[in-house]
Amino acid sequence: MYRFPDHLLKGHANFIAGRYVAEKDRYRELAANGQHPTTMIIACCDSRAAPEMIFDSEPGELFVLRNVANLVPTYQPDGGQHGTSAGIEFAVKALGIGNIVIMGHGRCGGIHAALNPDTNPLDSGDFIGKWMSMLGDLPKQLDQNALMTPSERQRALERISIRNSIGNLRTFPYVAALEAEGKLAVHGIWFDISSGELWIMDDDSGDFVRPEI
Repeated sequence: MYRFPDHLLKGHANFIAGRYVAEKDRYRELAANGQHPTTMIIACCDSRAAPEMIFDSEPGELFVLRNVANLVPTYQPDGGQHGTSAGIEFAVKALGIGNIVIMGHGRCGGIHAALNPDTNPLDSGDFIGKWMSMLGDLPKQLDQNALMTPSERQRALERISIRNSIGNLRTFPYVAALEAEGKLAVHGIWFDISSGELWIMDDDSGDFVRPEI
């Protein structure tokens, strides 16, 4: 017999009794006037790295798009069904987003699969292997570095992938144009699930540094 998961029903009941009561006016305002977020976050769909929780955001503050390994493809208006590209287009053109943040994270399963294709049970699947091929030869180049441990390769590719996605994001003509005009800023960040630390990419050097709080 069909049954909706109990933990979700209980979670919703807690939401209604707690956060919704505290922010009822805000939710009603958002329903009446629409959303006006200033920041888009492109994050991984990993259940351990939820942007709304990490940034302690209020309803309506963040426009979040999540996919496997927080990848951004290049601009390809070829008639295909491009979910990530559609989300970017909506955020920039319809919502007037002022910041786009690519958020990677530690222990990413998608990145691990890209580095270990021979042991990846999903490599023969219909979608994930093809999706991760967006990284090109980057996993192979790291795999050839015998001086790095597997965990060092993992973290390196997680961060290199963020830089790669930022480069791809800038192939979108309207993103590049707005960034050049100073109306849109593009950022890269990496979140450590274990420690909760946030590392921000320096746009000039590409290095990831911890911000002073």
